[in-house]
Amino acid sequence: MLNIDKIMVAFDLSDYSVKAFKYGCELAEEMKADLIIANVINQRDVNAVELTQQVSERISVENYIEEQKQYRSTEIEEMMAAKYCNIPSVSINFEIGVPSQELLKIIGQEKPAIVVMGTKGRGNIAGVLFGSTAEKMFRHCPVPLLSVRDKQ
Repeated sequence: MLNIDKIMVAFDLSDYSVKAFKYGCELAEEMKADLIIANVINQRDVNAVELTQQVSERISVENYIEEQKQYRSTEIEEMMAAKYCNIPSVSINFEIGVPSQELLKIIGQEKPAIVVMGTKGRGNIAGVLFGSTAEKMFRHCPVPLLSVRDKQ
């Protein structure tokens, strides 16, 4: 049997990633593994806030990032409190950048045995034009990647 001692869940708060989050938590419980929750604030969104900041003094990138981290932390804590996650060792990584690139960096730093993620996230037309985060992860992920799909 493989030694799965650390599991990473890519969690962008989309419906698809909620299912991946639950699955990753159950898997970590079953395997008695540590859990890493990875969340990336998309650089595209930060760039949009930067452009808006140039025309309005009421908006700042720093406030946007802090508000996003607080909101995402609250959402993750609520998910964990809802009995989706009963694991003693959980770490949360927030990064800012291109989601697939940042997820790959987290994998390099944390060295999980497996990554769990949904097949669709919060992307938009850019995903259609340039490829989704999940597609990029499947091509470049150095560890096994478990895809949690929506039931059809």
